[in-house]
Amino acid sequence: MKNEKSKTESTPQPFKYLDIITVIFVVVLVLSNIASSAKIIDWGVSLGSIRLSFDAGTILFPISYIFGDVITEVYGFKRSRRIIWIGFGTLAFSALVFWLVQVLPGEATWQADVGQEAYNLVLGGISSGGIIIASLAGFFAGSFSNAILMAVLKVLTKGKLLWTRTIGSTVIGEGADTFVFILVATALGVFPWSLFWSLTVTNYIFKVGLEAVMTPVTYWIVNGLKRLEGVDIFDKETNLSPFKFN
Repeated sequence: MKNEKSKTESTPQPFKYLDIITVIFVVVLVLSNIASSAKIIDWGVSLGSIRLSFDAGTILFPISYIFGDVITEVYGFKRSRRIIWIGFGTLAFSALVFWLVQVLPGEATWQADVGQEAYNLVLGGISSGGIIIASLAGFFAGSFSNAILMAVLKVLTKGKLLWTRTIGSTVIGEGADTFVFILVATALGVFPWSLFWSLTVTNYIFKVGLEAVMTPVTYWIVNGLKRLEGVDIFDKETNLSPFKFN
C-alpha cells in the first residue's frame, strides 16, 4: 500500500471516487446551512438547567466532518484543503443567491399566499450578514483544525488506530466550529443570548456523538476507498497551512 502511495504522489492520476466524495461534502454543507437558518429543534430534553435545543442543520452537518475525515485519511491533506476551500466558496455563493432571491420583487399571488415576511423569517437568515459570517468563521475554524489534526495524528500513529484520529479530530474540530459559529451568530443577533449555551452544548454533544456512532461506517468507507483507489497518503512533509489552495 505504501508503494502505491509513493507512486500516486509522484505520478498524478485521476481518482475514481474523489469527485463523488467532494459533491457529497459540498451538498451536505449547503443543506445544513439552509436548515440551520430555517428552524431550531427542541426534543424536550434538558441537561441540568440547559435545554438541549439545536438548530436543524446539526442533523446533517456532522456528515460533512465524516467525509472530511475520509478525504484527509485517504487522499491526504492537500486535497482535503482544496475541497474545504471549495466548500467555503460554495457556502458564500449560496448565501449570495439567497440574498438575491430575497431582494427581488415577489409576484402578487406569491405575496398573497406566502409573502416576503415568511421568506425573510425562514430563509432570510442564510443571506443575512450575521449567519454568513458565523457560518464561514465556524466552518473555517472547524474544518481546518479537523483536517490538520487528522493528518498529524495519522503520521504519529503510523496509520494505525483510525478511531483515535476520527474521534480526536472531531472533538477539536467540532468544538471549534460549534463555539465559533454560535458565538459569532449570537453576537451578531442571529440567535438570542438566552440560547447560547443550550445551542452550543447540544450541537457539540450531538455532533461528537454521531461521529462516534458512525465510526464503523467511517472505517468501512476509508478501507474501501484505500483499496479501490490504491492509495494511503501520509502527510509527512506536507505544508499544513490552511492558507493555500493547491
